[in-house]
Amino acid sequence: MSPTALVLADPRSPLGIRATLEALGAAEALLAHHGGGKLVLGLLGHSLGALRETAAGWGADEVLLLDDARLAVFQAETYAWAAETIVKRLSSPTVVLLPGSTLGRELVGRLSARLRGGGTSEALELDLEDTGGIRVRRPLFGGKASETVSLPAPAVVSLRANAFAPPEHPRPSRVVPVLLPDPGAGSGGARLLERLPVPVSDTPPLTQAPVVVSGGRGLHGPENWPLLEDLARALGAGLGASRAVVDAGWRPASEQVGQTGSSVSPQLYVAVGISGAIQHLVGMSSSRCIVAINTDPSAPIFKVADYGIVGDALVLLPALTEAVRRVRAGVVP
Repeated sequence: MSPTALVLADPRSPLGIRATLEALGAAEALLAHHGGGKLVLGLLGHSLGALRETAAGWGADEVLLLDDARLAVFQAETYAWAAETIVKRLSSPTVVLLPGSTLGRELVGRLSARLRGGGTSEALELDLEDTGGIRVRRPLFGGKASETVSLPAPAVVSLRANAFAPPEHPRPSRVVPVLLPDPGAGSGGARLLERLPVPVSDTPPLTQAPVVVSGGRGLHGPENWPLLEDLARALGAGLGASRAVVDAGWRPASEQVGQTGSSVSPQLYVAVGISGAIQHLVGMSSSRCIVAINTDPSAPIFKVADYGIVGDALVLLPALTEAVRRVRAGVVP
């Protein structure tokens, strides 16, 4: 029997959609490597009318659409119940891939438990086994090492953000509506008691951003952080910080990159005023391209950087930001 890969979409934001396309690309490559199979996209949410037509062209063989008012607000238990409904619509999917987003991280454990199968997160590589299961390589110790695990079908796997390319040959697919059953014993008992507003940011989430700009003590104080924020906005980048900066109270812990913070793997990582302590390097060394700015030419960060600039960040940042803005505006020097 040919394998079936189910990708569950995260339609809640442009970055979630990007992560969904990466998951579709991973599934497409996985199936192609083993002679083909069926690729199904599960689209969950509410008021998905416009997105329904767009998702039909993302490259799946079939789109299972579950549009329900109970999914208007994201609650992990409710979404896991809906995801289980999608999975059970398929007879025996080999693997369920979740995007490298907040939704993926929230659902991987819950869904694997509901399916009584194996699950893992942050996948870097995927391969099918002759036994019908899947082999997954995932990072350990902040990216310093990796492990390969084998999971029986149906395996539930969330992907590492920016680790996979979108589908090479998107094609149209048919959309099949799916109904969410009435609540029962399997629907979970969680109730929404209160919604707390999240501070609005004009930069993308750190772990999903294709570009990340991080600052360290070389910025000399929190009063200089707007210089870094200006560069991040110009690049459309997520904003990060070193542990020293977070410990000093300059920035919130949610922005910390490193072994005790977030691990990121963007296409471009710009380290400004960061010396390059090992606990920071393990959280960003898998970035595709690393640019470092530091006054110390012997700083460890330059050993992992693809490009290095020796100089004062407070002088360089305004000039760099202006240059980025000019290039993006089509004004080439």
